[in-house]
Amino acid sequence: MHIKFIPITSHNYDEVKNLHISASQKGNVETVEECCREAEEFSLWHPIAIADGEQLIGFAMYGLWINEGERGRVWLDRFFIDERFQGRRYAKPVLIQLIRKIHEEYGYDEIYLSVYESNQLAIKVYQSLGFAFNGERDINNELVMVLDIKNH
Repeated sequence: MHIKFIPITSHNYDEVKNLHISASQKGNVETVEECCREAEEFSLWHPIAIADGEQLIGFAMYGLWINEGERGRVWLDRFFIDERFQGRRYAKPVLIQLIRKIHEEYGYDEIYLSVYESNQLAIKVYQSLGFAFNGERDINNELVMVLDIKNH
């Protein structure tokens, strides 16, 4: 695997917006188009395409909510592997590299995410990487998980 994270630009947007989750996962994560609209509205969000070599295989969006907590919270807000590439063992290696990228970019020792309780496959993947529930729910009633990088 040669995982790369690619900023979304006007040159690659049409290709990136064709990344999708499978039908059985609908409702677990917003579409690329919805995420990019949200990133235009809130500049804290950084949407990126995920590639293996030159092939786009997924999408993520992350950012720093500065008004949360004492110093703000870094969120891995969206993540998915395109339906055509699911089942090929991309999720964990991509997430490991993405967590490293986010940590290096912000320097925070905790990364937050939220997940629907029904999304058990995602929960298992996140837990296998050290994310743990912190007892909170977000504004969409999703369960909040946190990764403490310094203790992992």
